[in-house]
Amino acid sequence: MTATNSPEQYGYNFIPEEYLPAGKDEYWLRDMQAGTARSWRGLKADELEILIKNDNYCSKWDQFLVTDPFDPSLIRNSAFYGLIRLGALRNVLLKHHDFCVPAGIRNSTVISCDIGSDTAVQDCAYISHYIIGDEVILSRIDEMQTTNHAKFGNGATKDGEGEEVRVWIDVMNEAGGRSILPFEDMLPADAYIWASYRDDRDFTEKLKNITQEEYGGKLGSYGAVGSGSVIKSTRIIKDVKIGEFAYIKGANKLKNITVLSSKDESSQIGEGVEMVNGIVGYGCHAFYGSKAVRFVMGRNSNLKYGARLIHSVLGDNSTVSCCEILNNLIFPVHEQHHNNSFLIASLIQGMSNMAAGATIGSNHNSRANDGEIRAGRGFWPGLSVTLKHSSRFASFVLIAKGDYPYELNISLPFSLVNNNTKLDRLEVMPAYFWMYNLYALERNSWKASNRDKRKVKKQHIETDYLAPDTAEEIISALSLMEGWMAEAGILEPLKEDQAQADNEDPEYELSPDEAGKDPAIPARDLERRSRGQVILKPRRARAAYRQMLRYYAVKTAADYLIARRLPVLNDPAAGTETPLPDGRVTQWVNLGGQIVPAFRLDRLRGQIREGELKTWDSIHRAYNDMAAAYETDRLKHALDVYRYLSGGPSLRDPDRLNEELEALIETRRWIAKQVYVSRSKDFNDPFRSITYRNKEEMEQVAGTAADNSFVKLVRENIAASEESIAKLIAAPGARL
Repeated sequence: MTATNSPEQYGYNFIPEEYLPAGKDEYWLRDMQAGTARSWRGLKADELEILIKNDNYCSKWDQFLVTDPFDPSLIRNSAFYGLIRLGALRNVLLKHHDFCVPAGIRNSTVISCDIGSDTAVQDCAYISHYIIGDEVILSRIDEMQTTNHAKFGNGATKDGEGEEVRVWIDVMNEAGGRSILPFEDMLPADAYIWASYRDDRDFTEKLKNITQEEYGGKLGSYGAVGSGSVIKSTRIIKDVKIGEFAYIKGANKLKNITVLSSKDESSQIGEGVEMVNGIVGYGCHAFYGSKAVRFVMGRNSNLKYGARLIHSVLGDNSTVSCCEILNNLIFPVHEQHHNNSFLIASLIQGMSNMAAGATIGSNHNSRANDGEIRAGRGFWPGLSVTLKHSSRFASFVLIAKGDYPYELNISLPFSLVNNNTKLDRLEVMPAYFWMYNLYALERNSWKASNRDKRKVKKQHIETDYLAPDTAEEIISALSLMEGWMAEAGILEPLKEDQAQADNEDPEYELSPDEAGKDPAIPARDLERRSRGQVILKPRRARAAYRQMLRYYAVKTAADYLIARRLPVLNDPAAGTETPLPDGRVTQWVNLGGQIVPAFRLDRLRGQIREGELKTWDSIHRAYNDMAAAYETDRLKHALDVYRYLSGGPSLRDPDRLNEELEALIETRRWIAKQVYVSRSKDFNDPFRSITYRNKEEMEQVAGTAADNSFVKLVRENIAASEESIAKLIAAPGARL
């Protein structure tokens, strides 16, 4: 604690004189933030008399400026210091839900602030250096202040500050080798390119410079509360910038953060929440004792019930409750709802779900806390799964309940992974979701799309489980599996026109007599241990993978045709800024939920490195350009995948296209059937009925598979799709 012997300067000299630009006063940044100046004026004699009579104090009444209309009777028992500027003040009521207060200032201390029109400030012990919008409610706030070096959660430094005060977020790695700087407009893609390409030092240095240039610099920015916001019963707010129509109630501590909020995407912070050094995205919610430190929350994301988000970036449309998340980069659409789940030092690439008891990341097998876990889209560790650093998982991997004692490298997508302790071996069933759980697979894609409540979609998020990234993973998995099958002596040669052969029976399953021909076969390099590693049902899985690829290729072509309502298409690469090269593009990147060809991202990195792109806004526009090219990029890839499957014949042949579209209708019908079959397993399990007196009671409580809302939705969507595909088939001269 220090004492000052110049109380008359209380509220002034916010910016030290040595940091003032030539010809500027201490209010130059405040005036820029406030925007167009109101018609402020000094007090009239009768107004001053009323203010003093109402037990108000001001250190310099000539520095108390108001705007017409002004009702001085609405200001009572308050103290003012420094330059005070008020908007219009009328005798009106402000209401938020059932909370209703009159406009005016009561029982508060206000220091060097701009306060907008018809705003209510009541029982606020200390408000310092804030610009407050119109029709704002501030009620029962213990401390609300801004320092002259406030960064509002951005990883920048101000004049006179050293690097030691810069706020970094240690994503993906506890040891800090992938640290990034948070900033107000950060997207998951920004965090990904910064954290992942660490070998490109010039590139990452450019990202740091861009962030510093946009968010660092001069001392003296004021905190802000946007118009229409409500803050009540909150203890400490320090160096915080709050957007419009935010709602903050009962928070413990908010320090050095930005809360992005708008009328269409209102953000809310509730009881017991503590947030320090970070960014809260538009439309976010943090409630019930949640804690966030060194963080970025993407749009429409939620923290609930004591969740801890530390040194992490949480992507859009995600919800975490009751759990602990440390040192992670999490792409959009992540669900984690259980108090006893733990996620550390990982890259989770979206559409993911963490079950109760899941402990993802144990550093006890390393001499330092520098291990990592990387998981593709659709990562789904089951109940009480424990995984060690360092491990890697392909997309849509389901991990069965168990303690996995060794590091894993599961390169087979859509797989079920099981630790068989009885046989002491690791078991992997490739294409498990396609063969046995299409309900979960289809619902995951639907859920990811349906829960996208972003009003402004700053980045495209791929929610289809079959896309170029997963198709390439399947092709790589087929190569691995066929090698292991050949070694085991069970690899059968493909037919001359295998793409057509893949159509023969989407429900392909071995007969009991053939089951012995599909035994578990040895595999390698799936686990950091020399014990047994096996592939279950390799013949069935091989056929399923090929069916998935064929479905992806034909469905992508059909969707492209249907979206354009055109029977005849030009070259799919036409009109793109950078056409796809000849041959199949095999390298695709999940760029924060957006799927892009790797060469486009490499080109973007070069543009940043060479200084062609100098702002985050220009980088985000480049993401949008990639998204605009994605439809044609994806179509060309799908056509190339079909040629890979068929061994030559192309979907550009109209006759072949029509044949495949007819087969696509059958596959879609099969998917609808399998979604129902997958869900019906829950209702047919005899143990599901043991808590009910009879079947009727069970159906009344749990419903039936046929009545399941998602089963019905799939049937409706597939019926509509079938109608659209039938029109394509009937269209004369339809071709790609």
